[in-house]
Amino acid sequence: MNRQGFPVPIRGRGSVSNPDSRYAELVREGFDDGWASDESAPGPPRTELIIDHARSVITRNDSPDVPFSQSINPYRGCEHGCAYCFARPSHAYLGLSPGLDFETRIAWKPDAPECLLRELGRRAYVCSPIALGINTDAYQPVERRLRLTRRLLEILAETRHPVSIVTKSALIERDRDVLTDMARDGLVQVMFSVTTLDGALAHSLEPRAARPQRRLEAMRSLSDAGIPCGVLCAPLIPAVNDHELEAVFAAAAEAGARSAGYVLLRLPREVRPLFRAWLEARYPDRAEHVYSLMRQAHGGREYDARFGERMRGRGAYADMLGQRARLAQRRFRLDQGLPPLNCSRFRPPSISGQGELF
Repeated sequence: MNRQGFPVPIRGRGSVSNPDSRYAELVREGFDDGWASDESAPGPPRTELIIDHARSVITRNDSPDVPFSQSINPYRGCEHGCAYCFARPSHAYLGLSPGLDFETRIAWKPDAPECLLRELGRRAYVCSPIALGINTDAYQPVERRLRLTRRLLEILAETRHPVSIVTKSALIERDRDVLTDMARDGLVQVMFSVTTLDGALAHSLEPRAARPQRRLEAMRSLSDAGIPCGVLCAPLIPAVNDHELEAVFAAAAEAGARSAGYVLLRLPREVRPLFRAWLEARYPDRAEHVYSLMRQAHGGREYDARFGERMRGRGAYADMLGQRARLAQRRFRLDQGLPPLNCSRFRPPSISGQGELF
């Protein structure tokens, strides 16, 4: 805490604290014993990799407000460190904190490619588009050396399986060769998450993600290669970046986007206090205003987790955001949507051919 009683930002990290997992038997509580000093404070935490052995990699859902029924998450936790990330509470299932642990202790699945081959080869498998990296970013920094997402993508390309990707990383350009091949058969869609065009705000909100302009450059690169791309202005944070909605859509259209959408800030479980701590550390003058607008958008509560409410909210403020988005989509020709993914080209992997994929 600083002299005003607000949390102190940690360089290169989105969270300013590391609360215990909600499933922990013991709970730690910090206190000031008078001996702490700036010289004795620990440096920024380093990233640690944890092996997560997978028995299956395809996760299925029937949520009515998401556009996919199958997903694969190569990583659990995300080094991008986005202060607002709705997936933070999932780290508690590993016995880890949704705070700093979420962005510094990353679980990865080295056997995921073998599991994917096995699942796609089952007789009962029915092809349906797979969302790759939907919970945490499949192209986060550790992917550069682990190449796990690349291996999964190669399997999907080899089996001609349709895939959709959401990312805020320019690393996806590395896989343009595979994505271009898939795009020829209508097998891929890419959505870039662009939260803000303000570099300083992006650095504090998403400390290890690509700069906004770099994401737009990657979008242009993929779009020029014939890969259908869109933009998600997500999340829209009241009184922080909500005024940028039209500017983000305009910049994305210039970079080749064909579709645009937005998501209102989500505050499930531990995200609510963690994000408030981020606000108090960086924007202490507007924290209460942000949460007041969130309550206006959720019937008096700071978050409503019900399907149909959690992504957009309701009420005058939420309706205004929706109207602005629709007008901007029409204005910048982003209201047509991306072409549908093609499931007709899928060919299950054969046992004899599995070794050729590696």
